[in-house]
Amino acid sequence: MIMQLLQKIRQLCWANFSLLMGLTFALGNVYIMVYKKDYFYPYNILPLAFFILYAAVFHLQNLVFFLAFATPLAISLKEMGLSQGPDLSIPTEPVMAGIMLMYLIKQVSKGVSDKNFLRHPISQIIFLQLLWMLITTLSSTDMVVSLKYLISRLWFIFSCYIIIPHLFQNRQNIIRFVMAYASAMAIVVFYTSVRHLAYNFNHKAADWVVSPFYNDHTAYGAALAMFIPVLLTIVFIKSLSKATRATALAFFLLFIFASIVSYARAGWLSLAVAMMVFATLLLKVRFRTLFIVFAISGSVFALFQTEIMLALSQNTTDSEGSFEKNIASVSNISTDASNLERLNRWSCALRMWEDKPVMGWGPGTYMFKYAPYQLSRELTIISTNFGTNGNAHSEYLGPLAEQGVPGLIIVVILFVYICSLGYRLYYSLAAKEDRLLCLGLFLGLMTYITHGFFNNFLDTDKLSLPFWAFLAGLVCFDLYYRKREKINNLSTTP
Repeated sequence: MIMQLLQKIRQLCWANFSLLMGLTFALGNVYIMVYKKDYFYPYNILPLAFFILYAAVFHLQNLVFFLAFATPLAISLKEMGLSQGPDLSIPTEPVMAGIMLMYLIKQVSKGVSDKNFLRHPISQIIFLQLLWMLITTLSSTDMVVSLKYLISRLWFIFSCYIIIPHLFQNRQNIIRFVMAYASAMAIVVFYTSVRHLAYNFNHKAADWVVSPFYNDHTAYGAALAMFIPVLLTIVFIKSLSKATRATALAFFLLFIFASIVSYARAGWLSLAVAMMVFATLLLKVRFRTLFIVFAISGSVFALFQTEIMLALSQNTTDSEGSFEKNIASVSNISTDASNLERLNRWSCALRMWEDKPVMGWGPGTYMFKYAPYQLSRELTIISTNFGTNGNAHSEYLGPLAEQGVPGLIIVVILFVYICSLGYRLYYSLAAKEDRLLCLGLFLGLMTYITHGFFNNFLDTDKLSLPFWAFLAGLVCFDLYYRKREKINNLSTTP
């Protein structure tokens, strides 16, 4: 009886406290809007900050689901007009930084990390990459920029990779993560499509209607491409409820439509490559065979690059107008400004590498250092000397310029091992539904690996979160999910 009375008193006090806090916040908001309008955004972020702090302390792993939902809807300080200097994506990057700090505190006090996960080859490659980033940061031509880049990469990896295995050992949590991100992405798609419709889905409008959620249509297209395969595989997981599968199908169709009207040609190409990879999996082609074919193709291109470039220069179809013209313009390197600007950025990256072949210029410094390396004959109508309009436009040449040859080698090893692991898991997982979900994650990663030839987005929260989380998913399938006893001698190590 006494305990029940105390419980009621506690509930009453909490209710009154919550009401008092709500009224205080509302009155504070009135004061802000009347007298301190410049503080409107920071003040209204306070409840979210308290919620995140509570979740980080008591429900750290569940905070990842909130992060997945918040990432597509996050807006940078520059988009909000609150910063002209260092940028930050709100609320995701502060949440990521908080997750990293809380995880490190728990690791020191309780040792929560799974040693098997940390010892996995993928994890070891990532740690090697971080170590080399630290070394090249110390030798950077702009240590402040490189240090900021390294710190942001750390909170991306801690919050989107290191903490993930505790969740992804349960297949349902992988699906929850995917659906959380896709739900928020659907909101962005509706917002973007309504804005785009006002301009009759015009090609030129596609680049800026994605604002303020994405800085351009290429990042938007890359995010859509990553989730299209995994959403389709979720549709075929029969153990899920009909509502979940129907929702996944609706998101899949919506994202296909959004990808088409985004005019993100790299996104289209990455989906085509993912389809080809899926075909090789159905045919049970060994990864070793594909690796050899790819290596031979690269050698042939290197030997006949002059002839190939001359052939490509005959294409004068610009990326304007119809869907067909945009596809045809992919290989136009004579008049298409977007393609020519990529060539300009790549050429600058190679020239920068020639000057600093081993250590590079430092992580994150490309956009501040490439301008003097531009040649007048390679400049386009969208060229700039002010570090705007993107970075090196390559996940391969960017590290080469910023971290030297070792930086490029580490990236290539990581991506090759991801491909090898994806093939091995698809052939070896025992449960059909595990293979389906693993396939979706792997094909999503393949879209980004393909996209990495044309753009680099791993320095942003929008693409870092799904990339590192999908990769953590593959590692979890490798460590925690049941394998077949025999794999029919399908060796997938190159």
